[in-house]
Amino acid sequence: MRARAPASSANLGPGFDALALAVDRFVEVEVERASRLIVRSEGEGAGLNDDAGHLAARVAIDVVGHDRLAVTVRSQIPVSRGLGSSAALAAAAAAAAGARDPLAVAAHTDGHPENAAASVIGGLVAASTVRGKVMPVEMPFDPHLVIVAMVPDRSLSTTKARQLLPAQVGLADAAFNLGRMGLLLAGLADHRLLVREAGEDRLHQDYRSPLFPEAPMLLAALVAGGALMACWSGAGPTLLGFCPDAVGPRLEQAAKTAMADAGVPGRVMLLHAERAGLVTGDAARLPALADDGTIPPLARAVPSPPAESSGEGTGPRSPAQASPRAVRATGSRIYDFDERE
Repeated sequence: MRARAPASSANLGPGFDALALAVDRFVEVEVERASRLIVRSEGEGAGLNDDAGHLAARVAIDVVGHDRLAVTVRSQIPVSRGLGSSAALAAAAAAAAGARDPLAVAAHTDGHPENAAASVIGGLVAASTVRGKVMPVEMPFDPHLVIVAMVPDRSLSTTKARQLLPAQVGLADAAFNLGRMGLLLAGLADHRLLVREAGEDRLHQDYRSPLFPEAPMLLAALVAGGALMACWSGAGPTLLGFCPDAVGPRLEQAAKTAMADAGVPGRVMLLHAERAGLVTGDAARLPALADDGTIPPLARAVPSPPAESSGEGTGPRSPAQASPRAVRATGSRIYDFDERE
């Protein structure tokens, strides 16, 4: 069986360990019966661990119960860059191996229910583990927002980044993040409400900056270049700028210039929210490998033009003006994967 799952950006500033957004870079996993274990990989992370130690192989073996499998991994997701590569890989491998609940497998394997939920459900999600079970809630996301991602060539271990965080935080800092997360969710639902302050955080980003000292300057450059809000992606080092789709190309160029000026080698990606989540079967197939060893992005449908493309407006849209997904999510949609449609 073949399955595909999207990358995800977690935290999004104040939503530490609670929020994640699926974005349109993917990993495809195919699991087939074989006489012995065979692991193949191409694209991002190709050849790093093509044996029984590969995460996809470990997940598939655990699901199936034996190692007589051929596991093929094809990925567009940069590894160890804060884009949820492990959660996406675990979800796709679990589904390709026939797991009944890929979300539970991915969350257990990766340890981050919000990343796992975004890769399985798609879109913007809030997720937490409640009485031992992952409970994801789909949140509205404005379809006219795009994300410019600065992806440095350096990797950053999530474990190492988490070790820098304090064991306890003050009440004022916790309250600050709750307030900012309210601003963030409102702004992600309607870009006209998204403000720079929605990306502010006192729980993790500043503590992690010693691992990426150029980050504050690059985040400021994203805002100066047209981002409505900027933040770290997961534990980093990838940095995100959110802007209206009409501003995306300009912000993409500004991000490239800022990275070059800061002496930070890497690449810039223009990303979109991915709403499909986990996909199985022939529809999960990614494009063929390009000559440069990368897997090209999937073609996207172009959304209808927004009422205002400048990011300015007089107020939030009514449900009738919102995207179908946003209308469906307005009342908070809670998934139970034992009963999911």
